[in-house]
Amino acid sequence: MKYKLGDFVRFVDERREGYVTRIIDDQMIGVTDEDDFEIPVLASKVTSVYGHQPKVQTNQGTVQATAEVPVSEFKTKGVYLGVISDAKAASVVHFHLINDTSYQLLVTLTTERQQGFKGEFAGIIGPNSSADIYSAQLADIQLWPKFNLNILFHTTQNIAPATPIAFADKFKAKDFSGTKKVVPVLNQQGWLIRLDEPELVIDAEKLKESFYKPAEEKQKVDRPANEIDLHIEKLRNDYQFISSSDILRIQLEHFKKALDAAIVHQLPEIIFIHGAGNGILRHELHKQLGKHQKVQTFLDARKEKFGYGATKVILK
Repeated sequence: MKYKLGDFVRFVDERREGYVTRIIDDQMIGVTDEDDFEIPVLASKVTSVYGHQPKVQTNQGTVQATAEVPVSEFKTKGVYLGVISDAKAASVVHFHLINDTSYQLLVTLTTERQQGFKGEFAGIIGPNSSADIYSAQLADIQLWPKFNLNILFHTTQNIAPATPIAFADKFKAKDFSGTKKVVPVLNQQGWLIRLDEPELVIDAEKLKESFYKPAEEKQKVDRPANEIDLHIEKLRNDYQFISSSDILRIQLEHFKKALDAAIVHQLPEIIFIHGAGNGILRHELHKQLGKHQKVQTFLDARKEKFGYGATKVILK
């Protein structure tokens, strides 16, 4: 099949176009149109749109001569997998092999699914560059294959090669539960997975201090904002993988933490933005506020700004 996730295509028999967001089998693909509706279609019934072809990898092939780096500036660490959402089809993510070192990397990726194997990528990634090595539908994470990634380090300079990397793992939702970071080289927001762990350096003084740290030392409570947004997409990056019951639990935990912090800092009032939705979160908040000893009263926040999607809490 010539199409990949993220490709922009146009239907042959009708006036419709969109991005490939799912590879169903060898003949069928899923195309998401401008209405964010995914349509299954035969790959033979669509065609690529000129000007939207994915960027061609230019860092594959034979080993290229690179400018020599002074030994004192030669970077030996900095190999990552950067997982970044597609700019046009947010449901698709692309795996980029990031080379933030001064080595050339010889990389192969083979996926494994039900004891079947498929070569996905083979190439050379130059210093301070990257390559898009795999794409997947984010919502299908439980169906993703196991990754078998092998990396060799090469340089023509008088520097010892680093130990080859053999990464073999199947990703889970929890691997993407952390906060997105700026991906090196690409300078885009995404999930970052380090493949070459830096050497562990033990600070003897800090280790010594940790043994004598008073157990009763009080934990600092940060002053909360005046308005707390409880929408799950504001609290977690992995909300697509979380069940409805867990979403409500996370929202209530965040609510309780912010309310306690407001009480500690003796704020006169605080607003919780919960949205209108089905009203479940609003009901749970009001139920807990109604029996809280430190709450004087609560009411709908400014309707002209929030509608019925926020509650103002007046504290004693």
